[in-house]
Amino acid sequence: MNKNIKTIVAAAGLLAAGITGVEAQNTYSGYFIDNYLYRPEMNPAFGNESNYIGFPVLSNMNIGMEGNLHLKNVLFNVNGRTSLFTNPNVSVEEVMSGIHDKNRLGANMKLNILNAGFKAFGGYNSIAVNARANVNAQLPGAFFSLLKEGIANESYDISNLRANAEAYAEVALNHSHDIKAVPGLRIGATVKVLVGYGQVDARFDEARLTLGENSWDIRSNALIRASVKGLQYQTDYNEDAGRHYVSGAEIDGTGLNGFGLGFDLGAQYTWGDFRFSAAVLDLGFISWNNTSVASTNGVREVQTSKYEFDTTGDDDDSEWDRLKNDLTALYQMDDMGNQGGRTTALAATLNFGAEYTFPLYRKLTFGLVNSTRIQGAYTWTQFRLSANVRPVQCLSASANIAAGTYGVGFGWLLNLNTGKGFSLFAGMDHTLGKLAKQGAPLNSNAKVNFGINFPF
Repeated sequence: MNKNIKTIVAAAGLLAAGITGVEAQNTYSGYFIDNYLYRPEMNPAFGNESNYIGFPVLSNMNIGMEGNLHLKNVLFNVNGRTSLFTNPNVSVEEVMSGIHDKNRLGANMKLNILNAGFKAFGGYNSIAVNARANVNAQLPGAFFSLLKEGIANESYDISNLRANAEAYAEVALNHSHDIKAVPGLRIGATVKVLVGYGQVDARFDEARLTLGENSWDIRSNALIRASVKGLQYQTDYNEDAGRHYVSGAEIDGTGLNGFGLGFDLGAQYTWGDFRFSAAVLDLGFISWNNTSVASTNGVREVQTSKYEFDTTGDDDDSEWDRLKNDLTALYQMDDMGNQGGRTTALAATLNFGAEYTFPLYRKLTFGLVNSTRIQGAYTWTQFRLSANVRPVQCLSASANIAAGTYGVGFGWLLNLNTGKGFSLFAGMDHTLGKLAKQGAPLNSNAKVNFGINFPF
């Protein structure tokens, strides 16, 4: 199976903006709903009112993604058909008006394969087997300017293009209980045993292009570390520089490639009509085995004639394909071979919440939760203000507004939990806006939540 680095370098923005059907980690619209069964995944101190068994795979499905680069920024309607932003009938001004200096996309994915929760050992417990993946990309605005304008300018700086992805499985054991010595205080912890499948970190720190008389003069600095079992880089030959460079990668077989350990820690304190909560999730690491490295070995200066493309043609799709095939020549990385093991930290998340019970109608509460993902260049934060109601024992709902790194959105959740027999929830952390003809949301901030469980 051929996994092209060309996709990371040239197409990451477009592909990520068009992703649908990925699994987001949790629905924060359910953070303050007591009978929403998956609150302990956002704070391990939270317990549940009943035991439960999750429907395999369908127990907690969250479909969506997030970012400040949207599908509507790279796809346009030209003469009644959907075209890429490289189409010459779309003006440079129209394209660049929707592009930021730093264009970010991300998806934090968790697929709940098996889940169960039960009361025992003086508190509440849960066990879960999950498949997880985190995908992030950061693309400079000049990247889109180069692809759109072609050789309209004599120089381009597309430095600080980054991409990161990891996939692993976890077995998580959670326990929470009240602290009798401190009335109102409840604490909890989750221990996670991790099995790594793969991790790729691509840092294209510098890429400066200057148009010479017959070729591009390039100054680049790039590093890719791919901890994927069976991966080998492919190379091409640069006639101008008289040297080989990494142009893609091939995976010969797949398999497990690492092991690790993680922890979630949380606390909740009730004081009158107020409840305060705090948690840190995914404190831990994964130690990877095989790591294939491609690098420029610091700053590299080369020449190439790969960029003699024409953006005035009518077939923008074929032009895009050609751009993807050419842009890997930009970084001129060497294949450094398999350099053995390395250890990476998990992307930790901090959650802080405050909830107030309305005294005139105690089935109504108002809550504010802040969630921050700490992951270097891919760090993000979000505040969500919600109104939550539970008019009858088996039915609860939340309506909320979120604002943060990726803009503003409206969320909601409906939760049916009979307490014995059946539980169903559905909602959206970010309500879908306008859709493309293919059904994909034009806004990258889109999340749909659904789950079926069996309380007892």
